[in-house]
Amino acid sequence: MKSQPSLKREIGLFSALSTVMGTVIGGGVFFKVAAVVGATQSTSLTLLAWVLGGLLTLCGGLSAAELAAAIPKTGGAIKYLEYTYGKLPGFLMGWALILVYYPANIAALSIIFSTQVLNLFNLSAIWHIPIAVACAASLAGLNFLGARVGGAFQSIALIFKLIPLAIIVIFGLLAPSNVAVSLWPVSAGAHLDFWHAFSSGLLATMFAYDGWISIGNIAGEMKSPEKDLPKAIIGGLTLITLIYAIVNFVFLKTLPLDQLAGNQNAASQAAQVIFGPAGGKLVTVGILISVYGAINGYTLTGMRIPFAMASEDALPFSQQLKKLSPHTYVPYFAGLVQLGISLLMIFMGSFDTLTDMLVFVMWIFNVMLFVALFVLRRREPQLKRPYRVPGYPIIPIIAIIGGLFIVVVTIVTQTGLALVGVGLTLLGIPVYYGHRYRN
Repeated sequence: MKSQPSLKREIGLFSALSTVMGTVIGGGVFFKVAAVVGATQSTSLTLLAWVLGGLLTLCGGLSAAELAAAIPKTGGAIKYLEYTYGKLPGFLMGWALILVYYPANIAALSIIFSTQVLNLFNLSAIWHIPIAVACAASLAGLNFLGARVGGAFQSIALIFKLIPLAIIVIFGLLAPSNVAVSLWPVSAGAHLDFWHAFSSGLLATMFAYDGWISIGNIAGEMKSPEKDLPKAIIGGLTLITLIYAIVNFVFLKTLPLDQLAGNQNAASQAAQVIFGPAGGKLVTVGILISVYGAINGYTLTGMRIPFAMASEDALPFSQQLKKLSPHTYVPYFAGLVQLGISLLMIFMGSFDTLTDMLVFVMWIFNVMLFVALFVLRRREPQLKRPYRVPGYPIIPIIAIIGGLFIVVVTIVTQTGLALVGVGLTLLGIPVYYGHRYRN
């Protein structure tokens, strides 16, 4: 009998680092500045929100890296939850990733990609949906060519997306300031409650920092996951926080707050001020490359989730979902399912709605991951840990508090959205028990 082909260990440190940075640095750095400034109406509070968002994410990355190194299995975070809490919590996270998180990311970023193409070429709005669909489908096709191809494209996209960011940073810092940027005292805009403005601004940054945990999904295809996985997460998030803080400082010193708040073309307009009319076109091209690379990161890592779950017969249609291409060793059927859900969301959703829902759902499970660190330290002190989180237990506690803050703020300010996200996740419970009963 011919054996089932297995995943190949072909991904090295640079491709892993590229996947972390390439997945995180997407549309958020360009598009969430509008939401953050709109919430804070303040230069000092805007920068504080971006820096604290990065520090919170870094604490989460430092904490999750210990789990990733100790449990380097394809499937990433769902395997950490399953190992710690049992089958059902791991299944529910996998279900939420398959049904909400990855498709919503792909759909939201494809919508942004299409919007920028329309602006760049002055096309009719009738092309909006077809371009978004073509964007998502083309990257699914690219990743069907193999993990090496998807990883290589991620590395190339990262290099090219950093070029326009570097140009903005270098020339933006050297250019004379058009706006006075006040860093102290830290305060909200006039007539705004400080804590409401701060919480809304911080929440808006979290989509821009999202995606770092995805690297754990490809641990089974990394050459040396125990050593390279923590390096990729920690190094990538540190660089990203620095990049985001500097880029937003450039935006704030180039355009006044009223031109940044709610303005999805703020990056392009800032470039026009710095470089002239051609600068706006340059940044738009950079945004397209950045977003396209980010979608590739979610496509590459996302299709490994249903494959990993189906390999243990944890999902309906597991026989199909765990099939690998005999030539490229890619879970092509799982990739097609992910693409199908993404296309439905492109037709039904919007950028802000999709991103807010996925951030909320993901951070519920992130908090469970951070708590798992304490559970395993006590339950299994002998577990091999090639990497241990520095500053234990302070760093994981900060991550837990920050995660709970994000979840509670979303429930209070966007109750309907939170209920939909929780409802879709809990829908996995009857699926889980129904599948077990049939087997």
